[in-house]
Amino acid sequence: MSAMWSLWSLLLCEALLPIVVISVQVLSKVGDSVLLVAECPSGFQVREVIWRSLWPSEELLATFFRGSLETLYYSRFLGRVQLHGNLSLELGPLKSGDSGNFSVLMVDTGGQTWTQTLHLKVYDAVPKPEVQVFTAATKEAQAPQTCQVFLSCWAPNSSDITYSWRREGTMDVEVEMHSLFSNRQVLSVSLGLRDKDVAYTCIASNPVSWDTATVTPWDSCHHEAASGKASYKDVLLVVLPISLFLILAGLLGAWHHCPCSGKRKDAGTDRVVPETENPLV
Repeated sequence: MSAMWSLWSLLLCEALLPIVVISVQVLSKVGDSVLLVAECPSGFQVREVIWRSLWPSEELLATFFRGSLETLYYSRFLGRVQLHGNLSLELGPLKSGDSGNFSVLMVDTGGQTWTQTLHLKVYDAVPKPEVQVFTAATKEAQAPQTCQVFLSCWAPNSSDITYSWRREGTMDVEVEMHSLFSNRQVLSVSLGLRDKDVAYTCIASNPVSWDTATVTPWDSCHHEAASGKASYKDVLLVVLPISLFLILAGLLGAWHHCPCSGKRKDAGTDRVVPETENPLV
């Protein structure tokens, strides 16, 4: 009964007495634990403390009265909340719906109050991004030497993601800003023979986590050529021998069937006989 009276007294103090309030932002991710630190001015002798969730619903989380720590109050954090000896509150493991505002009210031995509001934002861990390579159409004569590609990066089933790119395998690791599109999610790259081994890394991140995916774009250019987009030289190497063969075959056929002066074929024996020979009677 005395503990409940102290609690109501503390809430009454919050309503009536002048309060110093500070605000802090805290970031964490799903599955982790977060420590909401109770900070007070130097020389502030804490006598009583109350931790509450303010939003999305107002709930009592933990209290400190007369040297006793209590965290047995019913809330959505039941079983996931712990009040430490330094009066900081630990929450975890965190869920995606745990984002919200929290308040710690402290009263010193002289009756002065101090309130700290903490804004907790819980993010999902960034999944491994996926990079797709799209090859732009180029002139056949230039295909073996150059390749224009678009790299598209996407982190599935996630939000609040920012994207950036890193060029690997060269001294210049940065990418040009004018080559980025769709909030840096798409990168346009022009490749030459000297870029065969150059890789590009997409970095997907949010304020608390990140992951990467790396591709070598020239490999996709090579695969597309092998899958049917032949170069001009490759076409000539195939078409010219076939064309010459057909021309020669046509000439031989024409020579074989043309009439020869003074000679004819015997239809029955394929024997060539002179035109002037008369059959025997």
